[in-house]
Amino acid sequence: MNGLDFNLAGAALTALGSGALWWREHGLLCVSDLHLGKSERIARRGGAALPPYETRDTLNRLAADLAATEPRHVVCLGDSFDDLGAAQALPDEERLWILRLQAGRRWDWIEGNHDPGPVGLGGAHLGELRLGPLTFRHIAEPRQRGEVSGHYHPKASVSARGRSLSRPAFLFDSDRLILPAYGTYTGGLRSRSETLCNLMRADACAILTGPQPVAIPMPRKAG
Repeated sequence: MNGLDFNLAGAALTALGSGALWWREHGLLCVSDLHLGKSERIARRGGAALPPYETRDTLNRLAADLAATEPRHVVCLGDSFDDLGAAQALPDEERLWILRLQAGRRWDWIEGNHDPGPVGLGGAHLGELRLGPLTFRHIAEPRQRGEVSGHYHPKASVSARGRSLSRPAFLFDSDRLILPAYGTYTGGLRSRSETLCNLMRADACAILTGPQPVAIPMPRKAG
């Protein structure tokens, strides 16, 4: 299991290369912004037709992380579906797949801005979750400590050998952690954006996802 260990508010956490967060002490795996059914939602609203495979790809990667960590508790940190229509249109095969992944473990769906209502699947549906020193919610709030959130789909770039490499990234400082989007077909907000720079402390770090997660100082806008 490829991951990078770090601490937040006294909790020992591991950022996995997939973009999932592993909290070994509580047997908890957290993923954010799955955006399942995105291609269906875009097509339904008259947008460009995308290959409708992103839900299966996302669930395949989630199944692999579940097999690797064997969590007792899974937290989906909001925007698990691209909208409520996408949740309702989920094919039976994929709905049953999710139910199989849920079997034998606690599963919490945190409300997101894309999926603010019940998703009609197993598990609990929560506005936020407090566990030990951490609070899990979809969108970061000012002046919080021990907060784990998603929503912004952060990305970070690093230059190596004359080339710029950009990847989805975890952003963390002494107060908060923002997870990258886990779902296929999800875009990203660069860490240099004003929104992310205002949320994160000056000494924040970024953990780039990929086969070998790498921690770097969070790239910021010049000046």
